[in-house]
Amino acid sequence: MWLASALSVSSRLWLGGVVQIRRDRRLIRQLLEGVRACGAFEDLLLCTDGLAAYPKQALKVLREPLRTGKRGRPRLLLPKGIMVAQAVKRYARRRVIGVLRRVVRGMETEVEERLRSTQGATTAVINTAYIERLQATFRSRLAPLVRRTRAAARQKATLEAGMWLVGTVYNFCRAQHRSLRLPNDAGMVADTHHWIERSPAQAAGLTDHRWSLYELLVFAVPPTPPKRRGRRPRWLLEAAHAA
Repeated sequence: MWLASALSVSSRLWLGGVVQIRRDRRLIRQLLEGVRACGAFEDLLLCTDGLAAYPKQALKVLREPLRTGKRGRPRLLLPKGIMVAQAVKRYARRRVIGVLRRVVRGMETEVEERLRSTQGATTAVINTAYIERLQATFRSRLAPLVRRTRAAARQKATLEAGMWLVGTVYNFCRAQHRSLRLPNDAGMVADTHHWIERSPAQAAGLTDHRWSLYELLVFAVPPTPPKRRGRRPRWLLEAAHAA
């Protein structure tokens, strides 16, 4: 069973994941579609591992229609701010002996500048260390994700539910990254010393406080509206126009 996830490096926010039996382009496409559904973006640097499906699917999923006012299907073009980079690991006897870092799309100078701004270090390089650490967190909290375990999940839905539970707790209830904390100048926040600990959701601007586990579990999620199939009756359209 494969788990593909996405992470925003600047806020350490987990953007979502996809569980699938095979690690193929369908898995990568579903993950990238979920990342795109998170909101509008103008400048994006996507750092992936050496799997060839990542850059191919990214160049397809992240395209936007070019509106010209003419009839027919508009052309799909990639925005200028989209950059894709890969960190390809080389193995020998199941050990990493080297890493090949390459830019698939974009200028190397722009990629380096984006890496320094998001990682906050002048020596930042193309890597996948942030998402690998998060994947280790999922493995430590979800027993079925371990390669050799006695707590095997018999249904895919069970693993998906556990993934979303661990991911939302990580985003809203945990403050594990020192890079996200803020200095507590002049005692702005009581019951704290020198630093204000923040969760990834706070760093991303999704909430103004760190949630408790009870608050997360009782949060009322609005249901998904049902899809309407078929066309509306003609008399109903006429009544709507008359109203």
